[in-house]
Amino acid sequence: MAQAPGCASPAPECGDWHVRSVAESLDAFTSTKVGLDSAEASTRLEEFGPNSLPEQEVRKISAMVLDQFKDFLILLLIGAAIISGLLGETVDTIAILVIVVLNAVIGVVQEYRAERAMDALRKMAAASATVRREGRVIEVPADELVPGDVVLLDAGRVIPADLRVIESARLRIAEATLTGESLPVEKGVEPVPSVDAPLGDRTSMAYKGTQVVYGRGEGLVVATGMQTEFGRIAGLLQSADGGQTPLQKRLATFGRQLGLAAIGLTVFVLVAGLLRGDDPLLMLLIAISLAVAAVPEALPAVATITLALGASRMAQSNALVRRLPAVETLGSVTYICTDKTGTLTLNRMRAERFMVPGITLNQADGGKGPAWEPYWRAMALCSDATVSEDAEDGASGDPTETALYAAAALAGATREAVESSWPRIAELPFDSERKLMTTFHKSPDGRVVSLSKGAAERIIAQSKVQLRSGSMTPIERDELFVDANEISGDGLRVLAYAMREFDELPADLASVEEDMCFLGLVGLMDPPRIEASQAVAECISAGIVPVMITGDHPATAMAIARQIGIAHEETEVVTGQELEGMSLDQLERRVSGIRVYARVAPEQKLKIVSALQNIGEFVSMTGDGVNDAPALKQADIGVAMGITGTDVAKEASSMILLDDNFATIIHAVKEGRRIYDNILKFITYTLSSNVGEIITVLIAPFLGMPIPLLPIHILWINLVTDGLPGLAYASEPAEIGTMSRPPRPPRQSPFADGRAIRMLWIGGLLGAVTLATQAIAMDLGFPHWRSMVFTVLCFGQLGNALALRSETQSVFRQGLLSNKPMTGALLLTVVLQLATLYVPFLNPVFRTAPLSLAELGVTALASVLVFGAVEIQKWVSRRATERSDG
Repeated sequence: MAQAPGCASPAPECGDWHVRSVAESLDAFTSTKVGLDSAEASTRLEEFGPNSLPEQEVRKISAMVLDQFKDFLILLLIGAAIISGLLGETVDTIAILVIVVLNAVIGVVQEYRAERAMDALRKMAAASATVRREGRVIEVPADELVPGDVVLLDAGRVIPADLRVIESARLRIAEATLTGESLPVEKGVEPVPSVDAPLGDRTSMAYKGTQVVYGRGEGLVVATGMQTEFGRIAGLLQSADGGQTPLQKRLATFGRQLGLAAIGLTVFVLVAGLLRGDDPLLMLLIAISLAVAAVPEALPAVATITLALGASRMAQSNALVRRLPAVETLGSVTYICTDKTGTLTLNRMRAERFMVPGITLNQADGGKGPAWEPYWRAMALCSDATVSEDAEDGASGDPTETALYAAAALAGATREAVESSWPRIAELPFDSERKLMTTFHKSPDGRVVSLSKGAAERIIAQSKVQLRSGSMTPIERDELFVDANEISGDGLRVLAYAMREFDELPADLASVEEDMCFLGLVGLMDPPRIEASQAVAECISAGIVPVMITGDHPATAMAIARQIGIAHEETEVVTGQELEGMSLDQLERRVSGIRVYARVAPEQKLKIVSALQNIGEFVSMTGDGVNDAPALKQADIGVAMGITGTDVAKEASSMILLDDNFATIIHAVKEGRRIYDNILKFITYTLSSNVGEIITVLIAPFLGMPIPLLPIHILWINLVTDGLPGLAYASEPAEIGTMSRPPRPPRQSPFADGRAIRMLWIGGLLGAVTLATQAIAMDLGFPHWRSMVFTVLCFGQLGNALALRSETQSVFRQGLLSNKPMTGALLLTVVLQLATLYVPFLNPVFRTAPLSLAELGVTALASVLVFGAVEIQKWVSRRATERSDG
């Protein structure tokens, strides 16, 4: 690995530039403020390589396609298609192959999208950079920057590499995409005291991919390419494993189990028939037909269409799904790790607390009278906000400045109105050393008034008197410091105002920020969304643990967490620095008790997700920045922000929130649970129906009756009853109480919760009714008994489909039209089945005959028995639940 100039260790280890002085950093790279010479830059470019992210090997489409056919259920379906083709059932063969191809296409699209995440990361890098080389300012491609280059920065520039700031003139950089910090960070040249300071606190550094929003400066390149923080995230993104969704895991296991059962059934039926002396060819056809019937060909299609319809519904609720199987994952999520800024909060600063000596208010429009007038005047005039009618707060500029402008305007002190009587005549801009800004105004009586705004501790310390109830009184510093600490303790950013009067504008403006008159304090914060508290409460009610992961300060994070109900105790908060000192094993032991993570680094987000997954939790991770991308990819479902989200975060995610709202996730969770419930209903329906078919064909010979169904009957029933009603389950509304039960265990089998027993008794009853119909029809001498058995089995399954729309509610309570696609599918299937009986040219195809009125009456009566039995079972279950609750 290449050695960075002046480093005693390989380049990635030299991460302590933020604690080194400017001179020390320049010396380490054998550079000066006039920059490198061209020859040295070329040499270093050869040594360290280009300042770009390496191209990842792109998988071929053909490899992606082949991967889609490794699933056991898909292989089984291909086998079923081949068998159906050999039996001459072309329609069945085509239907199965269409399902297989559809699944393959969706799988390839999902994988292709995932591959694009790295491309988006590359595009975020700056295309060019302004550097000083040999004392001349030139523009160079960003990928030709080398360690030791001096880069010039101004507003609007994307930082092209990791830089040690060597010159700053009110330089502010937006680092939200990297650190999650909602406000631009003031940058300076002074070293940061702590080597372990989080990225957001390294004020002497500027990082690749972030953006200058104010001021100007210069920086020394200390890391390029994959050695930058940006590059480190790219490495994490490559290593993060997307994993399989719960649905994919369950269907894969279910497919293997079903396939083995189908093979066993085929062998058993064939051997049993041969031992009884039945026609070997007929028994082979029946055995193969039963094997095909045992495999629910429609399952992948039902799963896909259910997920697609769910994704469409979610898009209407501002949740855009990028990976289809991930829709269902939300229904199994046990932890939601969410960013704070913009997701739980409004992503805009607002003044929340107002204090003049002796009075504190929580609303700006409540402060009236002589005690408040100078305070609001100072807030309106001492401001860098630009008045803009198009802006949300009536002004544009720094978020803090616009929030203060809005608060003053709400109190009745609009800057335009006040400034007409108090025009600005001079100013002292804010800088990080003074931590103050001061504006000078001509008062209506001709005097000059200075208005200062800045850090509370500076204003209080540099004030001599205070304005209390309109009168000057000696300043009570201890009391004011307590007030300031109380506001900051609630997670608010605290600023203070002061004033001073002069006969004329002082010659030495810098001297005016002493012996001031203290006016008051203001507390600002990015407030929680109105709907966040309710969404968090719903989340907890649904058995899901909400966790906040943010780059903000612990006090700010905890204040928001308390307000919306995520956390209540200080012990539930962990900082990035504390997290750094924990091993993964230690974190796994503590992670279930932590609700807020503050000041975290990118790899720590990944560590949190991994720790939760290692203890068996299913994790949803939300995020918007580059720093979130690795964790978004590693999480069971990554959720990116649509408004503030970077392309990198979106490409690494499974779902995008179009409104950046945490409450939208809760709607998506409900949709995910509904989707999985409906897939389980289909599995229960199709397998109970298949059990009925198997019992009918398997038991009839042992009762001394002819084989009741021919292969064409089995394949037809399997196609129309599994297909049409099965697909209609995708439109079934959510059950009552969907969001008041805990998440379904991620590894839970489709046969859990008594579902296997339910499949067996319903299937057993269906088989018994069908066999009874055969026996009665033969005993009564009905000539078309086989057509009757065929129709009872078909209509009995339709009744089963109708009854299984809900596990608890009666279908009459639900309403027959509450799922119109199901009603339509059942009616269409009835018409199709009757067509096989009464359309003459179909009779020889299906070996059927028209039923007489008496035969049709017996058939209809037998067909409703399964529906009635399931409805009675649900009624008994409801009564038992009511008694236990009462």
